[in-house]
Amino acid sequence: MTGRPTVVVTRRLPEPVETELTSDFDARLNTKDAPLGPDGLREALRNADALLCTVTDKLTAEVLSVEPRRARILANFGVGFNHIDTEAAKARGLAVSNTPDVLTDATADTAITLLLMVARRAGEGERQVRAGQWTGWRPTHLLGTQVTGKTLGLVGMGRIARAVAQRAHHGFGMKVIFHDPYPPPPDVAAALGAEPRASLEQVLGEADFVSLHCPATPETRHLMNRQRLGLVRRDAFLINTARGDVVDEAALVEALAAGRLAGAGLDVYEKEPQITPALLTMENVVLLPHLGSATRETRVAMGRRAIENLRLFFSGSPLRDRIV
Repeated sequence: MTGRPTVVVTRRLPEPVETELTSDFDARLNTKDAPLGPDGLREALRNADALLCTVTDKLTAEVLSVEPRRARILANFGVGFNHIDTEAAKARGLAVSNTPDVLTDATADTAITLLLMVARRAGEGERQVRAGQWTGWRPTHLLGTQVTGKTLGLVGMGRIARAVAQRAHHGFGMKVIFHDPYPPPPDVAAALGAEPRASLEQVLGEADFVSLHCPATPETRHLMNRQRLGLVRRDAFLINTARGDVVDEAALVEALAAGRLAGAGLDVYEKEPQITPALLTMENVVLLPHLGSATRETRVAMGRRAIENLRLFFSGSPLRDRIV
């Protein structure tokens, strides 16, 4: 290829990442930081050699079928890629990469943050203070749930779940159980104090806190449905930092409203950025705006990983993080 490849960047990225991009590529930055939408994505596919895309970009089969198409790679900023129709990309000869590993710790920290917040009713307390409703310390005010020594059930045992297990077991003395159809080696689980369970249902029935760490696939859509939420203990809490559609939000609202679940901590949502209105009214729910990987260090590392994938691709080298 002659000249510098043209890369359309679909959202604003941290300044060091944009600086590095513009030094290596003909980078077309999104200074308004607004989602491009289907038409904007099609235009980018027609006129650029690559897209550096994010979770807000719905790269469907219809969008990817645009003709004529110049783009040859989708460098995804993030580890999850359920917003990309990878089968359509493969059929069209489009390479797809992601940015694994670098967001593990930040996302694990967010899961633990949600766990602590919902257990200790931190969201309720903060709202009371800001509203001027706190009248002072009293013995029965906002009594929460002890975390130390409780049982944490992990749904999935990939990189992020293992980082959560390490924090929970070694930091809070929690008993950790998990279910994963592709479990880690026994010595890896043992080092984290994590015990496997043969089924998801066993985890749900035993855990004080259930934390979701499975990918978004057709098989995991609404994994936590009405039936499975009914298996969770009434005094247990659900934590989701995975993907929103792993949980049937309507069924979650039902379970919370009926007292069949003590509370929930959510960082992702089924129809993001829309949130089921009933969740906004529930005091026993902590809601974060998809902050899983949102540290300066992590987002810069993600950007640099995406840039590395672009450099490798356009130099003809094998992609480090190739999905398709």
